[in-house]
Amino acid sequence: MRGIVLAGGSGSRLYPLTRITNKHLLPIYNQPMIYYSIQLLVAAGIDRIMIVTGGNHAGEYLPLLGNGSVFGLRALDYTFQERPAGIADALGLTRHFADGDSVCVLLADNVYEWSVRPSVERFEAQGGGARVLLAEVEHAEQYGVAVMRGSEIIRIEEKPQTPPSRFAVSGCYLYDASVYTKVETLVPSARDELEITDVNNAYLSEGRLKHDVVDGYWADCGESFESYLRAQNLVAERGANKVRTIDVVA
Repeated sequence: MRGIVLAGGSGSRLYPLTRITNKHLLPIYNQPMIYYSIQLLVAAGIDRIMIVTGGNHAGEYLPLLGNGSVFGLRALDYTFQERPAGIADALGLTRHFADGDSVCVLLADNVYEWSVRPSVERFEAQGGGARVLLAEVEHAEQYGVAVMRGSEIIRIEEKPQTPPSRFAVSGCYLYDASVYTKVETLVPSARDELEITDVNNAYLSEGRLKHDVVDGYWADCGESFESYLRAQNLVAERGANKVRTIDVVA
C-alpha cells in the first residue's frame, strides 16, 4: 500500500495566515500541520508516500520535509496540482506513483487522535474495494455526509443543506487500484471540482465500500479559525496519532 497526502488548495478560510505560506505548513501545537498526516501513515506501516501540493508556496515543502528521512522514510515523492480542482483531481495526479497498488489517501489538514492502522489492516483483509472513516460531528452540512440504513452506508451526500445524519466522511480514504479508473470517469460538480464523494458513491454502487467510525477525536484544521483553534487545543491536551498496544501486537 502507498500513502498519498493531499496538501493543495488555497487556504482561503485561514487568510491572512495563509498569505505568505501554505495552510498545511501552519503549526498545530508543536509541529507543522502536515507532519501529522505523514506520521499517521508511517505508524500504519506505510513507507512509500507522495505529497500533492499546489499554489504559490509549494516550494516551501522541500526544505521542510526533504527526502522524508526525519520520518524514517527512504524517500518522499512530490507532485503539483496546477489549480485547486478537487480532492479527486489531486488523487488522479498520483496514478503513476501508486503503480497498481492500493492507496491510503489523507487530507493534510486533518488530525486524528488514534492511529488508523486498524482500519488499514481491515481494508487489506477485505480484498479490494474502498474503506472510509466516519466521524460524528455537529455541523455535518460542511462535509460529505453518510446516509445510513442501520449500520450500513447507502449513499453519501456532499454538503447537504439538511444532513441525513451526523456522520461525516473524514479525510482518510482507502482505495484499491480501480480508484484511478473511477476518477477518469468523473465530471466536474457545480463547484467545478472533481468530488471525492462521487468516487465513494461509485464504490457504493458496486457494493464495495466499507467504513469504520473514528475512535477519539477527528480535527479538521482548515475549515475555519474555530476549527483550527480546536485542533490546536485537542492535540495539546490529548496528543495525536496515538497507538494502542493491541494495534502494535496485531
